[in-house]
Amino acid sequence: MRNPFLKITVSTLVLGLCSAVTATAQDDAVSASSREPVIVVTANRSAQPVERVGQSITVIDSEDIQRRQTQTVADVLRTVPGVSIARNGGIGTGTSVFIRGAESDQTVALVDGVKLNDPSSPGGGFNFGNLLIGNIERIEVLRGPSSVLWGSQAIGGVVNMITRPPNEDLSVNLRGEYGYRDTAQLVANVAGKAGPLSASVGAGYFRTDGISAFSEALGGVEKDGYENYGANGNFNLALSDAISLDARGWYSEGRVNIDGFPPPSFAFGDVNEESRTRELVGYAGLIAALFDGRFRNRLGYAYTDTRRRSIALDGPATETFAGHGRNERIEYQGIFDISDGWQLTGGLERETSRFSSSSYGAVATIGRAQIDSAYAQIVASPVAGLTLTGGVRHDDHNRFGGATTFGASGVYAIAQTGTTLRASYAEGFKAPSLFQLQSEYGNQLLQPERSKGWDAGITQSLVEGRLQASATYFRRTSDDLIIFISCPLPRIGICAGRPSGTYDNVSKARAEGVEIGLVMQPVDALRLQANYTYTNATNRSPGNANFGRQLVRRPQHSVTALIDYRWNFGLETGVTLTHVGANFDNASNSRKVEGYVLADLRASFPLTDRIDLYGRVENVFDERYETVFRYGSPGRAGYAGVRLRY
Repeated sequence: MRNPFLKITVSTLVLGLCSAVTATAQDDAVSASSREPVIVVTANRSAQPVERVGQSITVIDSEDIQRRQTQTVADVLRTVPGVSIARNGGIGTGTSVFIRGAESDQTVALVDGVKLNDPSSPGGGFNFGNLLIGNIERIEVLRGPSSVLWGSQAIGGVVNMITRPPNEDLSVNLRGEYGYRDTAQLVANVAGKAGPLSASVGAGYFRTDGISAFSEALGGVEKDGYENYGANGNFNLALSDAISLDARGWYSEGRVNIDGFPPPSFAFGDVNEESRTRELVGYAGLIAALFDGRFRNRLGYAYTDTRRRSIALDGPATETFAGHGRNERIEYQGIFDISDGWQLTGGLERETSRFSSSSYGAVATIGRAQIDSAYAQIVASPVAGLTLTGGVRHDDHNRFGGATTFGASGVYAIAQTGTTLRASYAEGFKAPSLFQLQSEYGNQLLQPERSKGWDAGITQSLVEGRLQASATYFRRTSDDLIIFISCPLPRIGICAGRPSGTYDNVSKARAEGVEIGLVMQPVDALRLQANYTYTNATNRSPGNANFGRQLVRRPQHSVTALIDYRWNFGLETGVTLTHVGANFDNASNSRKVEGYVLADLRASFPLTDRIDLYGRVENVFDERYETVFRYGSPGRAGYAGVRLRY
C-alpha cells in the first residue's frame, strides 16, 4: 500500500547518512586492527575469519539481536540483503523466506548446524512461522547456491541459527516482555561448566491474541491468536584433551488460529481453525582431535521430527489435516590443517527421510527416501591476502540416482587500501520432496532441481574501519524446477492415474540483482547500517504463458536502515526503517501486492549492571500492508520488557 510517510522516512534515511558521513570525517577513529575478527562457521562448516570467505555472508551477532529486540527470526532476516519474507498473517502463521529470488523451499534452515526441513510439507522446506528468537544468540545467512557442503535444498542459500553456547563460568539470563494485544514473552537460559561437563539450557514461552489473518482492511474481525512453548540444550563432555562428546537439542510447540475458505461461498475469510506444530531436533556426536589438533574429526547422528495438525473448532473438533515428517542423518566430517593457510574438509552423510499425511481422517499417504553423500573442499592461501576455495559433492538418491555439484570461490584482501574483492561460482540441487514423489499427486520419475550461480563483489574499508561500503552482483539460473501440473483427458504418461494433477520438471527461472551495503561507526556511540537490494527473478520456461514475468512474492526492491545511538548516561535508542517494493501474488502477474514502508523505534536503559529496561514501538506510522495477498499484518504496536543477567 502507498505510505503517506514514504517521503519522511526516505528523507530521514538520507539525513542520517549525511550526518554519519560528516561525523566520520570529523571524529578521531579507533584503529580497525584493534577489533576482534568476525568468525563464521556456515560458509565452510568450520570456523573461519570472514576475510577468508569468498561467498556472500551476513552475520547478526548477539549484541545486534539484543539491540533490535525482535521477536521472530523472520523479522530479523527481512533486514538482510537479498532476503525477503512472506507471512500469512501475524506471528505464528505460515512464513516463507526467499533468498536472492529462490523458492522458499530452496533455503536450508539449520539450528546449531542441524537441518530443519520438514519432509511432510509439499516442497520439503521449512516453515519459519514458529521460529522465535528465544535463546538464539547468532544468525548466519549464506547467500547463493551452497550444495557442496549443505546438500539438497541449498539453491538460494543457508540460514544457520546458533543458540547460546556453554560458558566457563555460571551465567543466567532472563527476559520478559508484555505489550500489544496481550502479547507476553518469557525467555530463560542457564549456562556453565562443572568439571568436564559444559552445558547451556534454555526455555521460552510466548503468547498473543494476535490479529486477523484475513486482512482487517477487507473485513477480518476474528483475532487469530498464537501460543508457543520452546526449549533448547547444548552439552559437551570432555573425555580427554582430544576427545569429547557433544549433544544438542531444540524443541518448539506452537498453536495458531488460521483463516481459510468457509462454506457456503468458499471465499477467503474468517474461520475458527487451529494449526498445531511440534518440532523436535536432536543431535549427538563424538569429536576427536588428532595430530596435536591438526586433524579434527566429528561423527554424529542428527534427528528431526515435525508433526503438524489442523483442527476445525466450530462445532465438534474435527481434524482436517495431519502431517508427520522425520529426518535421520548419520554424518562424518574431517578437517585437516595441511599447513599454515591450507585446510582440507571432507565428509560422508546418509540421510533417511520419512513422511505421512492425511486429510479429514482418510488413510494416510506414507513415503520414504534415502540420500548417501560424499563431499570434499580445500581452502588455500597461496599468497598473503588471497584465499581460494574449491569443492565437489556427490549425492546418490535411492529414487532418481546421482547428482554432482561443484563450487569455487576466491577472496583477495588488499591491506594497504582496505579493499576486499570477492567472487564465487556454485551449483545447487534440490531432491524432489517425498510429497512430490510419493503422495497421491506424486511422480516417481522426477529429477532433482538444479541451479548454477555466481556473484562478484567489492568491500571498501575507510577511516580505519569506521566506514565500510560494499556492492555485489549475483546471477543464478535454475532448471528442471518442479511444479504442479493439471492432467486433462486423455490421462497418459505421468498423468496416468492422476485425475487431480501431478508434479513435473518443467520450469526454469533466472534471478539476478545487486546488493549494496553500508556500515558506519563515526563515533563509538553511533552505528548505522544500511542496505539496498535489487532482485529480478523471472520465469524462463520456454513456451510458458508466463515467460518473462516476475516470480511470485519476489519484490524487486528493498531498502533497510538501522541507526543506533548510545547516550553518555546509558540510554540506547534506535530506529529501523524498511521499504519493500511491490510484488505479484500470482504467476500471471495480474494480482499485485503493493509495497510498504515500516518504521520501528526502540530504546533500552540499564537500571543496574545486571538489569535493563527496554521497549519498542513497531510500525510507528500504522502502515496497513500485506506480504501475501489478502492476508493482514500487524499495525502499530508497543512492547516493554526487562532483561536480567547474572
